Amino acid sequence: MRFRKTTSSNLSSMKLLTESSSGYNHLEKMPVKELLKNINREDKTVAQSVQRALPREERLVNAVVKKMKKGGRLFYIGAGTSGRLGITDASECPPTFGVEHGKVIGIIAGGDGAIRRAVEFAEDDSAQGWKDLKKHNISAADVVIGITASGTTPYVVGAIRACVKHKITTGGITCNPGSPLEAAAQYPVVAETGPEFVTGSTRMKAGTAQKLILNMISTAVMIRLGHVKGNKMVDMQLTNNKLVERGTRMLMKELGLNHRQAEKLLLKYGSVRKAIQSRR
Repeated sequence: MRFRKTTSSNLSSMKLLTESSSGYNHLEKMPVKELLKNINREDKTVAQSVQRALPREERLVNAVVKKMKKGGRLFYIGAGTSGRLGITDASECPPTFGVEHGKVIGIIAGGDGAIRRAVEFAEDDSAQGWKDLKKHNISAADVVIGITASGTTPYVVGAIRACVKHKITTGGITCNPGSPLEAAAQYPVVAETGPEFVTGSTRMKAGTAQKLILNMISTAVMIRLGHVKGNKMVDMQLTNNKLVERGTRMLMKELGLNHRQAEKLLLKYGSVRKAIQSRR
């Protein structure tokens, strides 16, 4: 395997909290109980870091809702763990909230093959992110959120800068303050998770923070777009028996039907929302 030095100067010119040395040492000598206890201790700090970022998250969510209400799409773009988290969140929106495929799109450096297997140096190409977005006919009607724990990944930062140049609304999710992503995105969200338990392993605390933020963004956006009634996923897709049963119970409670009646009505109309509307 040949190794190349990244052409980006960002990594050497700024202090990255996510790359700081772990507060723990001699991990290989720790008993399993100690390893788990210490990892858990670090994980407990993640929610607090996300909480501190709530005002910025609110501004980003409002921007996404505004665009999507007018027919725009939401894009996540990232590399490695960050890219996979974006794809996971995007892929869960259609079955959970009933939105059509293509309304929330996840893009990862290296293409779909990188979801399962890392693609060498894919994240180091600062021009490729924009090229990948253009394949989806990206426009000013859409929103693009860049995801990178370090905030320096060239693939992501380059894409966000290109989006800003083309007047596309941009957000960012990072775990390092003062990063290029924070500077480039219009609505950056920074969750300062600090050093990882295993130095530099940002799939841990940083990845957890990113997942929490993505959950909050997509859930809040979909609620504001009307895909939740009360506290129920009335637009969920009935893709398995568990979800059919969940929808049946919703109708039993909402319409006062017995199980057989509710299930029959649900299967007839194909969604909880449509079944409820049929009785109004």
